[in-house]
Amino acid sequence: MQPDGPLRLDARDAGFDAAFDALVDARREADGDVSRDVARIVADVRDHGEAALADYTRKFDRHDPVAAGWEIPKAEREAALAGLDPELRAALELAAARIRAYHEKQRPADSDMTDDAGVRMGARWRGVDAAGLYVPGGRAAYPSSVLMNAIPAKVAGVARLAMVTPTPGGVVNPTVLAAAEIAGVDEVWRVGGAQAVAALAYGAGPIAPVDVVVGPGNAWVAEAKRQLYGVVGIDMVAGPSEIVVVADGANDPDWIAADLLSQAEHDPTSQSILFTDDADFADAVAAAVDRRLATLATAETARTSWTANGAIVLVAALDDALPLVDRLAPEHLELAVADPEPLFARVRHAGSVFLGRHTPEAVGDYVGGPNHVLPTGRRARFASGLSVLDFMKRTSFLALDPDALAAIGPAAVTLARAEGLPAHAASVAVRLGE
Repeated sequence: MQPDGPLRLDARDAGFDAAFDALVDARREADGDVSRDVARIVADVRDHGEAALADYTRKFDRHDPVAAGWEIPKAEREAALAGLDPELRAALELAAARIRAYHEKQRPADSDMTDDAGVRMGARWRGVDAAGLYVPGGRAAYPSSVLMNAIPAKVAGVARLAMVTPTPGGVVNPTVLAAAEIAGVDEVWRVGGAQAVAALAYGAGPIAPVDVVVGPGNAWVAEAKRQLYGVVGIDMVAGPSEIVVVADGANDPDWIAADLLSQAEHDPTSQSILFTDDADFADAVAAAVDRRLATLATAETARTSWTANGAIVLVAALDDALPLVDRLAPEHLELAVADPEPLFARVRHAGSVFLGRHTPEAVGDYVGGPNHVLPTGRRARFASGLSVLDFMKRTSFLALDPDALAAIGPAAVTLARAEGLPAHAASVAVRLGE
């Protein structure tokens, strides 16, 4: 890796395979083993409830939730919405409408059919009773995350939507509160960190337990969700953000530089990777990144991310980039070419794909419609972005009359006896008159 810039690789070089393997396998999660600390926090909240939650909030967020009040009242959320700058409110409402319209099309249909044997079968979908939304505070206080997490839950029919968000020093982000009001959040609690996830899972003081916990957070939040899966459902275990851009030399290098920095500015552990078939264009993008970093307000974070985790990969042809992209299974993938469809048809693993030169990933973060809560760390190989289905569960059903049982019951008896389960066999056989 160059000391003053990102990793530069050429797929035609002899050592490329080993170097690319190292890029794919590099760990970008926060240093240190947080598992032990999170396990202690989770057990403390489980065993001591409100007292433990209050202690951790005083320690980490530097305010007393007992004195300030655990819940941020609806009147305060309504006031935050009313006090928004009109242009910002209009932008949030546009985003909410587009997110809602996209996710309403994800609602699954119930099924009910009767087969040739006369057996009625099917499935019905219902929303969970309660869901918890984690919304980051501090470095990352994003109203867009409120919309992306809350609206699919409401579309799914979740009856109770409880949001937790850290308020360092007792300071509440008014735009986050306004977004919660727009999205229809029912409760907002002044707690964050692993302790907040534990409170949602087990219940603590005034916070009643939920069935599903979703939302991004730091390493402690992600680890808490991992440890509490099974007590509650979760959306995913999220890691540092990432973007891969596949671009040809016909692009404006400044546009592509801006796209790469859009993720680099999230966190020092974020990752931005460019694939291109044009060496001169690669150099032009690198130079454009440096120019933008000179004036970017988030330059310190973005520069660390770009230098430590970024990469520019030169390929002989853009088609050659697709197998490499699939190995990375990126959270975000931009196909910045005039006709992206042939490349898109070959993509197997990506959280979300942005097609063409005029579809920057940042549009998807806010107003595109599809969800921006996406699998990271190569998890797009087996996972999908947040959807309405994360807040629903499917219940199957069967209904047999005597003729239907006579048609398929004997086979069930045979299988039960073959498995050495005579009571199973008897429960069917007795109805068949055996």
